[in-house]
Amino acid sequence: MTEPAVRLQLMTRAGCHLCATAATTLEQIAAEARVGVSAVDVDADPALQAEYGDRVPVVLLDGTEHSYFTVDVPRLRRDLGLA
Repeated sequence: MTEPAVRLQLMTRAGCHLCATAATTLEQIAAEARVGVSAVDVDADPALQAEYGDRVPVVLLDGTEHSYFTVDVPRLRRDLGLA
């Protein structure tokens, strides 16, 4: 069985309580939608830190910014076809 395609990325950093909450939410939605999710530590890359560091957690859907600070659950469910 192949792994689901990664469609969701969570831009995160260590010690971020909002990031931990967002990760839990994304895992649940990703499982329901049968899509992959990955976490990216923005502090591991200066360019990512400059882009996302002041807004983590940031959710990317198919490489495009979807929401930040919190997961916009109704919009994400809609955009993943989970109405």
